[in-house]
Amino acid sequence: MNQAKPPTAAPQLDKHLRTRPISVGHLRAFEAVARHLNFRAASDELALTQSAVSRQIQAMEDEVGVSLFLRHTRAVELTGAGAQLLRAVLPSLERMDSAVRLIRRSAGRKSVAISTWASFASMWLIPRLEAFQSEHPDIDIRIDATDVPVDLDTTDIDLALRYTKPGNVPAGAIRMFGEQLTPVASPWLLKSGHALKRGEDLAHFALIEASDAHRTQNLEWLTWRRWLDAHKFKKLEPKRWLYFNYAHQIAQAALTGQGVALTRMPLVADSLASGDLVEILPGMRLDSPMAYWLIVGPRSAARPEIQAFCSWLTAQAALTRKAMGEA
Repeated sequence: MNQAKPPTAAPQLDKHLRTRPISVGHLRAFEAVARHLNFRAASDELALTQSAVSRQIQAMEDEVGVSLFLRHTRAVELTGAGAQLLRAVLPSLERMDSAVRLIRRSAGRKSVAISTWASFASMWLIPRLEAFQSEHPDIDIRIDATDVPVDLDTTDIDLALRYTKPGNVPAGAIRMFGEQLTPVASPWLLKSGHALKRGEDLAHFALIEASDAHRTQNLEWLTWRRWLDAHKFKKLEPKRWLYFNYAHQIAQAALTGQGVALTRMPLVADSLASGDLVEILPGMRLDSPMAYWLIVGPRSAARPEIQAFCSWLTAQAALTRKAMGEA
């Protein structure tokens, strides 16, 4: 009588592989292939041969126990399991890379990485940076200008300067200053044409404002129409309209005498103080619900250079509040 043979070692090995955590050595190859959906492009990026990348993916599929890609003639496609794994791998690699950058940076030169939007960087932050660099010549500064909020937990950004309502900031955010909107113009424009002493006089000038404010629900208060309605000039029509995407473009157009701009006080306070721009109707400022905030990354807060920069930044913010007349 034939006796049943004992199970071979292969199924036991397969079961062992499918229950233990996978090794992380092949995750780079997996992420690169998943991003490019092409083995050749991934191998070029990783400086490996195509066959080496293919072997890494095959080894990873063996460990996971399912196929992660569908192989086609000229490209590959993620399977459902591959897409699920990619969603977990991406943030993990980002966190790891960010941690390595922080370690390397702490071992070398001191630096501060700041995320903010372009107009605030060019109109408020950059003109003041020379003072900080004079006080701290050993600290490098990096500014990443973007309108997209960054995750301070996963990126190598140390702090963010943001423009939003109070209810939209995380706990611990530091309010730098609020905002008022006010009409401004260049001195020579005021001398070269019609008098501009009352709100009604705006009808003789081009009015400059943000072009995207009309398309963005939360920025409707940046429009001239809101200012005109609030001050009982609902029927006033200007000589012409002039629209720009960015606050620094609006200010530049006003500086060159192209019209009267509705501007954000914190961004033009320096130009008003220097006389490059004139606040034409100072008694008719309009409050905005927005404010400017400093948000410090939790992994960066304890570093001395971050503390020094934040201390300097809050002192600069206090000067802007004073220039605006904000208590």
